[in-house]
Amino acid sequence: MLAVTFDMDGLMFNTEDVYTLAGTELLARRGRVFTPELKDAMMGRPPRAAFEAMIGWHNLTEPWESIAAESNEIFLGILADHLATMPGLLDLLAALEQADTPKAIATSSSRRLAEACLMPFKLVPRFRFILTAEDITHGKPNPEIYLLAANRLGVPPSQMLVLEDSQNGCRAAAAAGAFTVAVPGDHSRRQDFSMANLVIDSLADRRLYDLLGMPGSPLL
Repeated sequence: MLAVTFDMDGLMFNTEDVYTLAGTELLARRGRVFTPELKDAMMGRPPRAAFEAMIGWHNLTEPWESIAAESNEIFLGILADHLATMPGLLDLLAALEQADTPKAIATSSSRRLAEACLMPFKLVPRFRFILTAEDITHGKPNPEIYLLAANRLGVPPSQMLVLEDSQNGCRAAAAAGAFTVAVPGDHSRRQDFSMANLVIDSLADRRLYDLLGMPGSPLL
């Protein structure tokens, strides 16, 4: 593989936990419940599609923009108390840098939320670029964001390894023709990853290091 592109939420950070807390609070204010099934319908999708799914699920009458804005404020208000990197992330980044392998981020989050997660860990400068929901017209599971990532990295999609934790994200990567590696988390283990080339346990999984031709993870 000539380059690696990372999803962000649930893959690099435990933000799916934070989104669950935010979604639970958001819907509790409306007398509704944030179920695992609704979480599945929203996961990996850009803000408009995600919040329109929430609106349809609970027959809400508010515009998606106002619900998204309220959710973002809840999310940002609790982020500092809950945000953590996922196991193996920092070691993997260091190994990729040692191997001089280009890397990027392609997230369905807004740039504001992405930077709120990345900046406390000083990760922004360690990536070639960061693509967010604002950079594309069609969000995951559409392949647009991963086709754009491959183009900006200057590699064929087939030579770009994509790391994803959600079904929608894996569908986008596979449709782009990328080598798709699924890293399911607690919020996504029940989803369908049959389209992925490889399913691994975490970013510290030795199979990922073998695939990239790098020495094994220090965690193993």
